[in-house]
Amino acid sequence: MTDWRPPLPLVASWLGLLALLALTVTIAYLPLGAFNLVISLGIAATKAALVAAVFMELRQRGGRTLVFATAGLFWLAILLWLGLMDFLTRT
Repeated sequence: MTDWRPPLPLVASWLGLLALLALTVTIAYLPLGAFNLVISLGIAATKAALVAAVFMELRQRGGRTLVFATAGLFWLAILLWLGLMDFLTRT
């Protein structure tokens, strides 16, 4: 029987995601006012970047894959903007 170990980047990213989760939970209980949203969104963006870089293997891919990943994020931003505009223009 072979001794299988997970690759170090996977373990490091898992530990990083757990640390960011603990930070998210900690921030939720601190009274930071308006900064609570900004810090939470920053942590969420860091989690998303970590997942994209390690688990989606975007750090090992070529330029075309990065262009399509960026296009997907751009499309998401357009949809969120349109949804926000619909919400803000209703009476």
